[in-house]
Amino acid sequence: MTGSLQLPSLAVRSKGGAAPSTKAVILVGGPSRGTRFRPLSMELPKPLFPVAGHPIIEHCFQAIAKVPEIKEVFIVGYYDESVFQPFIHSISEKCPQLSVKYLREYQALGTAGGLYHFRDVILKGKPERFFVLNADVCCSFPLNDMLKLYDDKDAEAVMLGTRVANESATNFGCIVSDAHTKRVLHYVEKPESHISNLINCGVYLFSTETIFPAIRSAIKRRTERPRMISYPSSENLQSSFYQGDDDEEDRENQVIRLEQDVLADIADSRQFFVLETKDFWRQIKTAGSAVPAQSLYLLKAFQNEAKELAAPSATIIPPVFIHPTAHVDPTAKLGPNVSIGPRAHIGAGVRVKESIVLDDAEIKHDACVLYTIVGWNSKIGAWARVEGTPTPITSHSTSIIKNGVKVQSITILGKECGVGDEVRVQNCVCLPYKELKRDVANEVIM
Repeated sequence: MTGSLQLPSLAVRSKGGAAPSTKAVILVGGPSRGTRFRPLSMELPKPLFPVAGHPIIEHCFQAIAKVPEIKEVFIVGYYDESVFQPFIHSISEKCPQLSVKYLREYQALGTAGGLYHFRDVILKGKPERFFVLNADVCCSFPLNDMLKLYDDKDAEAVMLGTRVANESATNFGCIVSDAHTKRVLHYVEKPESHISNLINCGVYLFSTETIFPAIRSAIKRRTERPRMISYPSSENLQSSFYQGDDDEEDRENQVIRLEQDVLADIADSRQFFVLETKDFWRQIKTAGSAVPAQSLYLLKAFQNEAKELAAPSATIIPPVFIHPTAHVDPTAKLGPNVSIGPRAHIGAGVRVKESIVLDDAEIKHDACVLYTIVGWNSKIGAWARVEGTPTPITSHSTSIIKNGVKVQSITILGKECGVGDEVRVQNCVCLPYKELKRDVANEVIM
């Protein structure tokens, strides 16, 4: 998983014999959208947050690097370019075969609006198709399998799908497909009632000749829709009607989303197929969801015998990732599903389980850290206990109900937080630069 990611020797070929030109686009969103990832996104954009020892977005690149046809990758978002430059420099060294460029939106355009805005750049060199990956998705990204299905079915679009529990399906985009042909018959984003437990994973492969006309049609529909006007006599309905100046309306028309505005129409074209993955998948929406996502990535790395993982021992319960610059006392017990960041210091007799310990954090002797994210430069005192509550691996939520109140199941310490000696912190979210000198539970510490 570290060092240069080498190309496999065999390429998936099209029916004509030559490998068609394929590109990839990773959608990263922007700063105004990262509210659910606070307090961690206050220091670092979510796509760059380390999960299983690597930025979330790097897991996308590890999969892209295994597709020989892809030579060009675009990161699309509305963060400032400077935010992603260090990562682009780093990933270009690890994947020298890839040309990586950041395309900055001048404002939030939506998942489809951003693609359409940069269509000329994406279409340069006349690629026949391109992948679109949402950066906040955690999965094994079976891109070569999607390519094979695309070629076998002579498809215009392929999406990655997975099965979830019936009761949580309506929180996602739901797919009705033909079990035999894998063709998408119907697609509904977050339906009000149950229609299917096969859901959209947020990973797509589109024909360039299909997706851009489909987005253009969605923009046309949005522009031509009748404008609603509210009258003084309907004050109680005022919030239901659109009000604002023409500039606001123009901006509203430019936000076009793949899931809500485009995919249902492509499903009607009958050349839209779904690849159902049996491997792991989950979204990384909230800060707490980084911990179960890490468990999935670390387990996969362990199954693949990744050399970067710490060797199992009496004090290492795999899988565990320890950065080479971190100091871990030989009497500390780590794992399973733990990552220790650069220059972190883990003291004698410490217990860490199901947690992310970030750069320069310090955990003093005999402290216990469970189901927790320990922020950058944070310090946990001796004999302290900082813990969250485990949630089922099949659950797509990291919230639990405690004393009738919804709380975060993962405890999160923001940047430069301090926990005093012998202090217990349970199911809390602690904003940066806070000092905890007494026991706290089920609180947001501001």
